[in-house]
Amino acid sequence: MSDLLSDAFLQHALQVARDAARRAGELINHYYGAGVDVVLKADASPVTRADIESEQVIRETLLTAFPTHAIYGEEHGFSGEGDFLWLVDPIDGTKSFVRRYPMFSTQIALMHRGELVLGVSYASAFGEMAWAVRGGGAWLDGNPIRVAAIDQLAQATLSTGNLKSLAASAGGWQRLAELVQQVSRIRGYGDFFHYHLLARGALDLVIESDVNILDIAALAVIVREAGGVFTDLDGAPLNLQTRSVLAGTPTLHAQVQNLMRHWREGTHD
Repeated sequence: MSDLLSDAFLQHALQVARDAARRAGELINHYYGAGVDVVLKADASPVTRADIESEQVIRETLLTAFPTHAIYGEEHGFSGEGDFLWLVDPIDGTKSFVRRYPMFSTQIALMHRGELVLGVSYASAFGEMAWAVRGGGAWLDGNPIRVAAIDQLAQATLSTGNLKSLAASAGGWQRLAELVQQVSRIRGYGDFFHYHLLARGALDLVIESDVNILDIAALAVIVREAGGVFTDLDGAPLNLQTRSVLAGTPTLHAQVQNLMRHWREGTHD
């Protein structure tokens, strides 16, 4: 491993990212308790002072430690350039936040030359933080976590999140219906929560068809380090343009990928 990605560097970066997430979480929890005005962005998604100010807190924390790194944030876009890119969503789940529903989190990930190497997911209203660095395992509130050993669909729990694009695709919707009939149970936990559950072995598969890389980058690192597999719905690796998710235990992921790949098409291979 190069010095740029040594264990010491990754542990330092993790410490900084966790500190940034906690600092942002304190501000977010303040606004969550006090209430905050909502403004609609150009794409009709909501944004609040909590989103904007908490991202600024994260940026300041990261850049103080790593002034040469680039950042891609949900509210402030891209800044800087180079081999290291921080991916930041200060409040993933703003719609939940503004409706006083605690299913939101702060997501911070680090990408090095296109590879995700670090992830922190902090659900401040829950008081729950998950994290991982490449090769270091996955952790939840200081305890190591691991995906379940489930390898049969008939025993599996599937959780779904945003499914608009999949529902609009006749082929995709049909394939999801086939999968639902094969698994033991289906839930819809959504947002950060079903990925935390997957990583700690409480469920076995997650499917979403409408996400942004900022929503899932940190969670992908955590799930992978917990022993899971995390790709898009076609089985492709994640990149900045990724818009869908298939995550699960290794055996189940392989089975469902075979079912769901090319899900936008109307027929099976």
